[in-house]
Amino acid sequence: KQVSDWPDVSDAALLASLEDWLLPYLDRVTRLAHFANLDLAAMLQGLLPWPLPRQLDDLAPRTLAVPSGSNIRLDYGEHPPVLAVRLQELFGLADTPRIAGGLLAVKLHLLSPARRPVQVTQDLASFWANTYLDVKKDLKGRYPKHYWPDDPLIAEPTARAKPRGT
Repeated sequence: KQVSDWPDVSDAALLASLEDWLLPYLDRVTRLAHFANLDLAAMLQGLLPWPLPRQLDDLAPRTLAVPSGSNIRLDYGEHPPVLAVRLQELFGLADTPRIAGGLLAVKLHLLSPARRPVQVTQDLASFWANTYLDVKKDLKGRYPKHYWPDDPLIAEPTARAKPRGT
């Protein structure tokens, strides 16, 4: 059996050690509703010995930087985690962003300028090559003031309607 530096945070292990990790946070809990105010993520991260918190941030970051310069929050509520980002912020990016040391491609929810999903993919290269031009036609009609280049791989990414200087 391989020994891990990572603590066991399975439901069974956490239930068996409630007094150790939960009790210190219960001094202000006087009603059931107060449990909603507990920061479970911070409590569980507190169980990690150094340098594991840093490794966790490297392997499972809370946000990912995209080519536009924005840092977009990852949603770990699904597997694989979801990066919901406006399509124009990914111009110039050839491949799907990856986490877990490059082992896991995130699921991209590509959004319109109004932040509505227009495509879901784990293969950004295929989207650019096979689907982008159809999506571009639709979005260009609905959002004519926005930047819709013919070649998204060489286009300047932007979090604005148009890149600066255009």
